[in-house]
Amino acid sequence: MATTAGLRVAFFGFGTWGSRTLQALLDSHHEVVLVVTHPPSDGAWERIWNDSVEDLARSAGVPVLLRNRPDDADLQVRLKEADPDVMVAVNWRTLIPSEVFSLPRLGTLNVHDSLLPRYAGFAPLNWALINGETQVGVTAHLMDAELDAGPIVLQWAVPVGAQDTAVDLFHATVKLFGPITVAGLDLMADGRTDFPTQDRSSATFFHKRADEDNRIDWTWPARDIVNLVRAQPDPYPNAWTYHRGERLSVLKASVSEKRYGGTPGRIFFREGPGVAIVAGSEARRGQNLAVVIETVRTAAGETLPALEYFTAMGGYLTDRP
Repeated sequence: MATTAGLRVAFFGFGTWGSRTLQALLDSHHEVVLVVTHPPSDGAWERIWNDSVEDLARSAGVPVLLRNRPDDADLQVRLKEADPDVMVAVNWRTLIPSEVFSLPRLGTLNVHDSLLPRYAGFAPLNWALINGETQVGVTAHLMDAELDAGPIVLQWAVPVGAQDTAVDLFHATVKLFGPITVAGLDLMADGRTDFPTQDRSSATFFHKRADEDNRIDWTWPARDIVNLVRAQPDPYPNAWTYHRGERLSVLKASVSEKRYGGTPGRIFFREGPGVAIVAGSEARRGQNLAVVIETVRTAAGETLPALEYFTAMGGYLTDRP
């Protein structure tokens, strides 16, 4: 049984992160008095994990406003009329101005899928996996004028397994969004205000990922390239390279057991379940591990084991046609 009085909540959210959090709020002792969400989008990243906040709110009988940007006068009027104690923001895609996030008496609780202050901004799970982090997580923090920079209310960590992909990390973290939001609101309802500030000296801020970010650079160390592949599995846009002038997506890869010398990108040797590709800026010295490509997808959309696609050794994978 809840030990705190329920709060009146205005909810700003989008996609599966928003939908899961809204459902947890609807199931809690807190009262959702208004939902603001983005209209449906055809953007590449918005089509991934796109459970509808709008549909869930309407099915629960909660008033819904659709906004790309929450900066119009009518929205502020509707918020004041809803009279929330607190706002919750989850996966909101545009800047929320201070006159909006500071309107409720308790301010705004933002929930972000990283261990802030690191990986503020966009696509934190993908970037963290690319960088070989051993844990990721979810942070509930109070919103202030700087993006993802306010005092931390709660923070929960999730270990990164050696074979985990961004999809695995999504499923591990998204299930925390609802519980951490409700727990954070309970603390606020109890009168807690002594939340620690973030150490801004260790803050990192990442941009949205685009197609160029998934281009494989064969001068990277093998482990970094494999991490990029793990960070971009289906349904995300995949890591990619060129072979014989045609774009080739790499769906699965691992680090070789043997060391290979030569030129980065060389299609060299069959090893285990795939084909070893020379990698690393110092590959010419013969001390580098290689990337073993195991599964590819052609420009025509055909998915193949690498051992079937690469019918002969030799030639190069390149970053340009």
